[in-house]
Amino acid sequence: MVPDHFQVIDFNKKLKSWYLKNHRPLLWRQTTDPYKIWLSEIILQQTRVAQGTPYYEKFLHHYPTVFDLASADERDVLRLWQGLGYYSRARNMHFTARQIVNEYEGKFPETAAELSRLKGLGNYTAAAIASFAFGEAVAAIDGNVYRVMSRIFGIQSDMLSNEGKKEFAALAKELVSREDPATYNQAMIEFGAIQCVPVSPDCSVCPFNDICFAYEFKMQNQLPVKAKKTAAKKRFFNYFIIQKGEKLAMKERTSKDIWKGLYDFFLVESAKPLVSPDDFADYEMLNELLQTGIIREIPKEYIHVLSHQKLHVHFWWITVPQEKNPDLSGNLAFYSKEEVEELPKPILIDTVLKEVHYL
Repeated sequence: MVPDHFQVIDFNKKLKSWYLKNHRPLLWRQTTDPYKIWLSEIILQQTRVAQGTPYYEKFLHHYPTVFDLASADERDVLRLWQGLGYYSRARNMHFTARQIVNEYEGKFPETAAELSRLKGLGNYTAAAIASFAFGEAVAAIDGNVYRVMSRIFGIQSDMLSNEGKKEFAALAKELVSREDPATYNQAMIEFGAIQCVPVSPDCSVCPFNDICFAYEFKMQNQLPVKAKKTAAKKRFFNYFIIQKGEKLAMKERTSKDIWKGLYDFFLVESAKPLVSPDDFADYEMLNELLQTGIIREIPKEYIHVLSHQKLHVHFWWITVPQEKNPDLSGNLAFYSKEEVEELPKPILIDTVLKEVHYL
């Protein structure tokens, strides 16, 4: 249901009034610098504000301008990103910084249409930057905004379907303020983040409870409609931490799989959990290591959940005598403790090394 002109004016007035009284003073809301806004949006994709804020501050400290980020080494960018997950975002961000410097002389495009052509910028991010930095009257629609529009205006189409996207886009286009699109978009996002929350919203204090479809028909828990996610794929990882003196053998992940560009250990992926060194008899390199070194299992299974995968991970620690020179396969190489600390690693690897007091 697309509201008429007068309903839109009333809605926007109430929304802006609520926002001015209730919004959080987040750092990236205090600037119109497109670089800082872009940085915050990339970091906050699928990341909570509390978790993302320290990363935003760290990145601005190390790379205060898009030129600084463009000239950085990708390994350093990934190392700074460590812990946020979705590392393709960091690689895309680094690529785009170079693109902006090389193709746009360091100046961000000023429209959502132009911004959306940059790598890693979807429609939402492009609209957010265009409206926050340049005042373009374009609606920024994230998950919070989908939820607000669906509940208040009674949109029951699947938000991920083509039909649903068109319906939400039409409504968003009508609602966005032409006079102050930046405040409007910030307000819609904030309203969904702290008032019209996913579970158990406090509708009694909502300024829209007199017109809200979900409140009237008690459908807060049913809206927005979203297709069910497919079950996460199970994978079984068996990591071998090979230590010689103070050094550990690590390798860069280069295939088109999770954690590309990060460093991990010698890995055996199996179809089921492997619970004994005898289970690895088919791996020639491991046989040599098991014969010359001392092996111990880190007595814990780690469950690491990614967006579409659930990793079941076991770690085995092999200590090799100093006089032995094991034949390492692939791109494994020994790194000192200081080098291991500086390498970009999946947060799981970093966590385990700290738990065993190596780092």
